Amino acid sequence: MDVQADRIIAIMDRAKHNQPLYPYGVTKVFVESQVLGGKFTSNSETIESEYFTINQLPKLATEKNTFKQIELCFKTKNNINWEVYFD
Repeated sequence: MDVQADRIIAIMDRAKHNQPLYPYGVTKVFVESQVLGGKFTSNSETIESEYFTINQLPKLATEKNTFKQIELCFKTKNNINWEVYFD
């Protein structure tokens, strides 16, 4: 899948938002992007791709992304005044 990164939504310290804690640090960067073309190819982390509304999300792997993190991304859509969330 070919995408264009448009803006950074958030830069988060994983230890402040996700469980379980890791013995090493992880910085998570959430980026608003638009699909330019191509198709999704499954990989070691993601076996399929689909679009969902905020109210129809599948079960989340919360060690990767929480509902609050996804909700934050939804809130930025069409908000031209959004300021990057930074831990």
